[in-house]
Amino acid sequence: MKVLIVLVFSLIVGSCRPQSCKNLPATFTSYSEAIGAVKNATFKVKESAGTFQSSWITSAYFYSCDGETGYFVYSTVQGHTYIHNDLPLSLWRGFKSASSKGGYYNRYIKGRYRLQL
Repeated sequence: MKVLIVLVFSLIVGSCRPQSCKNLPATFTSYSEAIGAVKNATFKVKESAGTFQSSWITSAYFYSCDGETGYFVYSTVQGHTYIHNDLPLSLWRGFKSASSKGGYYNRYIKGRYRLQL
């Protein structure tokens, strides 16, 4: 009985650990599935940007496995969350340092790097 309890406990604890970004699937069935998987995985680079000056972007995060490209996840004042894939680290750094986050997004990211299902 003790062995069974230890086994069940080990399975529960092991399944609660975030998965490595290297084990993320190549495709997702929905954007919400992709966002959840990315937010719960472990990455080499995981950064956030201060968005307090933005009139419509409430949060922004960058997740990268290789330190070169990654997922860009942001939320808006309307309560929507969006995800872009294969965003170069240099664009993320530009976004982070931009005085206008929305302007930078519209000029360099919007319509590009969108995660394809």
